[in-house]
Amino acid sequence: MIDFHTHIFPDKIAGKTLEFLSSRCKTIPFTDGTADGLKQSAEESGMDISVALPVVTNPAQFKSINRFAAQFLEGRILSFGGIHPESADYKAELRELKYIGFKGIKLHPAYQETMFNDIRYKRIVSYASELGLIITVHGGYDPGYPDCIYCTPQMAAEVIDEVCPEKMVAAHMGGFKCWDDVERFLVGKQVYLDTAVVFGVINDMQFVRIAREHGVDKILFATDSPWSGQAESVAYLKSLPLSEDEKQKILDENARKLLTL
Repeated sequence: MIDFHTHIFPDKIAGKTLEFLSSRCKTIPFTDGTADGLKQSAEESGMDISVALPVVTNPAQFKSINRFAAQFLEGRILSFGGIHPESADYKAELRELKYIGFKGIKLHPAYQETMFNDIRYKRIVSYASELGLIITVHGGYDPGYPDCIYCTPQMAAEVIDEVCPEKMVAAHMGGFKCWDDVERFLVGKQVYLDTAVVFGVINDMQFVRIAREHGVDKILFATDSPWSGQAESVAYLKSLPLSEDEKQKILDENARKLLTL
């Protein structure tokens, strides 16, 4: 099984980071936010690989965040790289991430306070796609930024239509708490949807409908750990009215193909 959406932090700042984010987002973490904590969670849930997604919230963090992420290029934790839309030289930074060996990048419009249909994101998505990198973007509402949705399904659709990325992942089933618009604007497009923190929030039948109408081969199991439990999320997915073949594609096969494992 592969969890396509997790987060880890350096040991020395993990505690304070989770305390800050828990207070801001009014939620309780399921791990301590460290790599060891994620590995323990993965062991308990039977997860083979957890994809870690670092968020660069300031352009000056590019080096330090990706230096930490580069420790996890193989094994039970597989990290993507991070980049900020205000990068002074986004092409050079993307080439550096590719050279280091990252399979993809994470973009978080809310924590980067930039609308996803901004030309800077479009340029990053376009060049990252040229380099063969996977692009994962936070979609929809974020509890840390309750007053603005920085990546609506409509914005994601605009980027897809203009840039035509082959390997883009819209997290949270395309847009957290925006699933009616996901059905209107994203279903059927060339984009993967991940399941991070949607179970128990999205209506089960709407989840199944989106998965099947969009194509189960473009749905990726994800938890957003530490913000939901891996074992609990696996159990929830397995309880849904999907075939065993559909569940296996979501839990493992789709991610392996995308990651070329």
